This record gives sequence, C-alpha cells and structure tokens, in this order.
Amino acid sequence: MSVSLRIGIIGGGGWLGGAIAGSILDSGLVDPQNLCLSHRGDQPLRFPDSFWTKDNQELAGRSDVILLSIRPDDWRWLAVDASGKLVISVMAGIRLSALSERHKTSRVVRALPNAAAEVAKSYTPWIGASSITRDDRAVVRAILETCGSEDEVARESDIDYLTGLTGSGPAFPALLAAAMMRDAVARGLPAELARRAVNTVISGAGRLLERRDECPDDVVQTFLDYRGTTAAAIEGMRAAGFDISVAHGLSAAFKKSVSMGDAS
Repeated sequence: MSVSLRIGIIGGGGWLGGAIAGSILDSGLVDPQNLCLSHRGDQPLRFPDSFWTKDNQELAGRSDVILLSIRPDDWRWLAVDASGKLVISVMAGIRLSALSERHKTSRVVRALPNAAAEVAKSYTPWIGASSITRDDRAVVRAILETCGSEDEVARESDIDYLTGLTGSGPAFPALLAAAMMRDAVARGLPAELARRAVNTVISGAGRLLERRDECPDDVVQTFLDYRGTTAAAIEGMRAAGFDISVAHGLSAAFKKSVSMGDAS
C-alpha cells in the first residue's frame, strides 16, 4: 500500500477514532502528514505531526479515504460531501444506503472494529456497497488490519448481528471479570489482589484461545471431562442461566443496531 494514500478520520479525537489513527501510524501505512483528523473541542496532544481541523468538509477535501468515527446520533447532523471518495463508517447501525445518500458517494463501507483496536487486537467485520472496487477492498483491508484482523461478510444483516458479538465484545470479558472480582472481594480477598488475579485470568485465557485456535466448545468440554472444580463452576453457571443470558444480550444488541439504522 502506498504511503501517499491520504486518510481522514472524522472523530479522530475520540477513543475509537484515536485508536484507529494510532494503529495506522504505528503500522507505517501512511506518513503522519497524510493523516487528517477532526475534533470538536481543544486539539488533542496526540499525533502532533498529523493535520488537525474542526472543519469536517476541509478534512474531506484533504483525504482520499474518509473514516466516520462518531456517535450515530451525531452523524445525523453531519453534512459532509465526499463525492466519489471512499467512505468507511465505523458507526453502529447506519446503513450503506444512508451513508451513500448522505455523503454523495457510492463507494461506502460499514465496518465494526472494537475497543481492542487500541492494542491492535480488534476483530473487524465489514461489508462494502456493490460498487466498491478491488482496489477499494485492498485499502479497507489494509486499514483494518492495522487494528487487528478483519473479515468481509456477505450480508449487511451480519454486520448488525456482529455489532453485539464482536463490536461490543471487549465489554463481555470485562463484565465477567467485574462479576468475578465482586465475588472475590465478597469472600474477603483484598480488592487489589482480586483485581490482579481476575485481570490476569481473563487476559491469559484470551492469549491461550488465540494461540491454540480451538473451538471454544472443545476447550469447555475438556474441563468438563476432567470433572474437577472447573467443571463444577461451569455447571453452576449454566444452571443459573449463563448461556441464555449471553444469548439475550446478543439479541438485544442486534435489535438495537437494527433500530438505529431504521431511525437514520
């Protein structure tokens, strides 16, 4: 990929936009001077060699590829003409058709990176409009791979489902960790010790799954077959409704994503 590519990130001063910007620069995909970022408040101190602006239309004029990294509610007021340019939205819910109409370009993509983009460990599903080119796909993959791994999906509804499964994904281990830590503290462990124990368990489990690349069901079954303390814990959690709670949560996220698109 040519370092002459010019990338603009609307919302580059935010958490996700800044994480994507950092990953792009760390990878060397573009030179800092070819990265443009917009912000609403005081200019952030990050990326001092890149171009910062409060004018989103100015950003569009300076960019070949425009990433939209803002809240869907804020997007409803964003009037940026990106005629003929490649636009990549990382907003939940907003449909390809709405992006194309609003920004006056048929070259639109929906992508859903997650918070792990900050450490280049995001999983990012994406889908492009039928008119995007082979070169556009190569650019999308190059950008998203700086944040972790990516997959192009076949249907826009897949993005709506994956909004919960992977877009929200880092929140779920954190939710489990928070519940584990509360239980540990309730049992009398010091909070600092409980935090360190739980965070290490969660991060270690992620690395183990990544390295072994096994089906999670097979890992769970291995523990169940051993019939030890872990099996007792798994069976207790499932009896209390663990699996159905996860399914309910993912269903709620899917419905929210669809409703956000309907409202756009």
